[in-house]
Amino acid sequence: MLNEAQFQQELNGVKDLAFRFALKLTGNYQDAQDLWQESCLRAFRYRDKYEKGTNFKAWLSTIVRNCFITNRRKNARRNHTSQAIESYSYALESTIMVPNEGEANLRMQAIFQQLNKLSELYRIPFLLHYQGYEYKEIAEQLNVPIGTVKSRIFTARRLLKEALTKETA
Repeated sequence: MLNEAQFQQELNGVKDLAFRFALKLTGNYQDAQDLWQESCLRAFRYRDKYEKGTNFKAWLSTIVRNCFITNRRKNARRNHTSQAIESYSYALESTIMVPNEGEANLRMQAIFQQLNKLSELYRIPFLLHYQGYEYKEIAEQLNVPIGTVKSRIFTARRLLKEALTKETA
């Protein structure tokens, strides 16, 4: 295991190369900085897993890559959920319309107004799910079984759909 000074010395030896790798993965300087910072924290936290005498650069590159993949999955899950809700109002329309940013904003406003009318019992799990949390994480946060979380999210969707259908009719 490396002590802090040894770890810092190894890190300084490969930091430029590892940052360029992060930049190549993200394609943007700001995201690369975030990825690099998260990777350094994770590497420091797990420095006891590094076997002295092996390739530090490869070990750190693996951490950078894994952090990138983890972040990408989280963002994809959040974006997918967000896109589903944003396009949800289009599914309620009986005719095909050309998307209009103003109309989309009004629809989102209507969705959030109806969402605020929901009981906290349904609204909180729904919003946590919308923000990208998994059922298991929501269940742990709310201290309820996973089945209850799924049921409440399903009920929230159904109630929102009914309210929005009435509103557009």
